[in-house]
Amino acid sequence: MLVWKDFNRAVSDIFVSLLFKGSGLKMEEIVYKRKNTKKVKTQLPDDLDLALLTHYHSTNQPVYGDALNVVDKFENELAEPGVEYLYNAVQRSMFQNTNVPFPGPEKGKELFTFIDLFAGIGGFRMALQNLGGSCVFTSEWDKYSKQTYFANYGEYPFGDITKDSTKQYIPEKFDIICGGFPCQPFSIAGVSKKISLGRSHGFADEKQGNLFFHIADIIEKHRPKAFFLENVKNLVSHDKKQTFKVIKDTLESLDYSFDHKVIDGRHFVPQHRERTLMVGFDKSVYGNDIKFDFSTVELPEEKQRLKTILQSEVDTKYTLSDKLWNYLQEYAKKHKEKGNGFGFGLADPEGVSRTISARYYKDGAEILIAQDGKNPRRLIPHEAAALQGYPIYPINTNDPKKSLVIPVSDNQAYRQFGNSVVMPLIQAVGEQILKKI
Repeated sequence: MLVWKDFNRAVSDIFVSLLFKGSGLKMEEIVYKRKNTKKVKTQLPDDLDLALLTHYHSTNQPVYGDALNVVDKFENELAEPGVEYLYNAVQRSMFQNTNVPFPGPEKGKELFTFIDLFAGIGGFRMALQNLGGSCVFTSEWDKYSKQTYFANYGEYPFGDITKDSTKQYIPEKFDIICGGFPCQPFSIAGVSKKISLGRSHGFADEKQGNLFFHIADIIEKHRPKAFFLENVKNLVSHDKKQTFKVIKDTLESLDYSFDHKVIDGRHFVPQHRERTLMVGFDKSVYGNDIKFDFSTVELPEEKQRLKTILQSEVDTKYTLSDKLWNYLQEYAKKHKEKGNGFGFGLADPEGVSRTISARYYKDGAEILIAQDGKNPRRLIPHEAAALQGYPIYPINTNDPKKSLVIPVSDNQAYRQFGNSVVMPLIQAVGEQILKKI
């Protein structure tokens, strides 16, 4: 029985045969040449191979020596052998270029080293690189965040940090361990949702809450000079302050100092975003009296205004549909009648916005931009990036080569920026940490 695709193929072959009849060429030659022009998709190394290859390329750390085996695996597919050639081939295949906008300092010129856990899209990395730091290990589980990370820093993160198979690649020595460990178990919204569903939260949440203890294990084993951690504001009050007490006691029991402060990102970006920042130093190196004074962190006095990141020409796809806009208005009206504060937020261009969340991709309700004669619109991904302080051309940087690359879909980009840190705030705190170490 001749199926439709076979019929099409047969007709195509007859047409080619008639077209070249009398040309002296045989049908087999035409088919062969036609097949030869077919573009073959480049086979990429798997996640672990990519992490080994890119970390070895960036750091030359012996712990990533298995990268040489990765090169051997692909030697038959490469025109030239070697780490550099495979590294560039992978970049071209994934991003169509080999230009990394935010590489680390040149080898030998770094001022300090750090590792980046729960890395997301690299808010800590960019901040500490700006201060002269070299990242020697990165871990992130989300595959889309890994793509954004690789596109911008030239390094593909290792995966699940709870696994020994991942931890084995952490270099023995580094100066700072940093990261914004998952905040869902401790956030006000996250806890409320888990309670309503009858699910565990805080340290009882085995999948997320206990991730903190993997940070503690790494600190205990590698003894970095300092730790620099970030979490939601609600961390300090969760479970009648018991969660925060466990974190503090655990780190202090490892003979590290512990200081914290809740700081609002609105000092640096036009967004109200309060986060708990935690810093500590190894007392065996700096003595028992070592402390971190958060009052030394320089907070800009200039008022931040949302209008400075808003673009004048925006694709109409970011404008809310009539259906969604009507739904949000009805939803807000219903909760207002009940005395609740839930509802959409029309942002004031002269002020700061609400906190952007990882769910922003769903409806953009927390930060909507009013438009003359139209329904409000969402922020575009580039505006969302600038809202977290990332350099975006032409919004807040004049250098198109130093602009954050967004290689993922809009939905994934919104998730990533909603989960990110306020990069310039991290840099301001990091600057004071360096003065200590």
